[in-house]
Amino acid sequence: MKVFCILGDERVYRSKSPVMFSTVLQRQGMKGAYVPFMVKPADIGKAVHSLGVLNIAGANVTIPYKESVIPHLDVLSEGANIIGAINTIVIRDNVLKGYNTNAIGIMDTLSDAGFEVEGKTALVFGTGGAARAAVFILNWLRTAMVHVTGRNPEKTRAMVKRFGGRAVPLEELTAAPSPAHVVFNATSVSEEKESPEMAALVRQLRLPECELMIDLNYGRSHSFWREIAEAHNVRFIDGLTPLAFQARRTFALWTGLQAPATDFARAMENAGDDGEP
Repeated sequence: MKVFCILGDERVYRSKSPVMFSTVLQRQGMKGAYVPFMVKPADIGKAVHSLGVLNIAGANVTIPYKESVIPHLDVLSEGANIIGAINTIVIRDNVLKGYNTNAIGIMDTLSDAGFEVEGKTALVFGTGGAARAAVFILNWLRTAMVHVTGRNPEKTRAMVKRFGGRAVPLEELTAAPSPAHVVFNATSVSEEKESPEMAALVRQLRLPECELMIDLNYGRSHSFWREIAEAHNVRFIDGLTPLAFQARRTFALWTGLQAPATDFARAMENAGDDGEP
């Protein structure tokens, strides 16, 4: 029997990943389990080093540890090294290798939606691991311009310096209509109660060119991102679709098996209320 897990803070108990992966493991005929572990920030190093001791077969890493976990790994994949954030750990021969399947999940989501970003303009909210993955893959896919905004101007400037794009202060977003054709929410905020200030700011956006809005969170009963997309008659995709695609990639890294993304999507129908991968 193989045991897989996900490491995160208290939000890890809201993740759909345990139900999703457990269901797919069973469907693939594998004896295994997938469990959530809540870890305190001061203990993330100990938790990572314990994976080998406990014979964990593979692990996911979610907010807020996608970046801080890196010093505790033995090696990174090329993509994870470039992005500077990981969400998947593969454990073989006591070597812990970090991967980033978030970026590929976003790429697969855009492809599945039939949305070609080359030559277009994107707007990304956020400066954490999910935002890094989004900005990286958008630039890699030759998006004409990637505007990045967040609450931490220093992190925003560092991100565009590393991956390309243009840093936009939050206070400038409502000064003029945004030229973005696609908008990504890569913050942890999707409901007004999570940040009334963010909700108020986003509602003031003018998006005359927007064709697609992607919220990398999921399961929120009153997502203001969905509300804004509907108000602008813009197609909306929540985080379940990217999660299914990235989970497919993660599962292949762990097991060598190629399960269809639809298996992961169907499994989430029986999952919990909300969360972030």
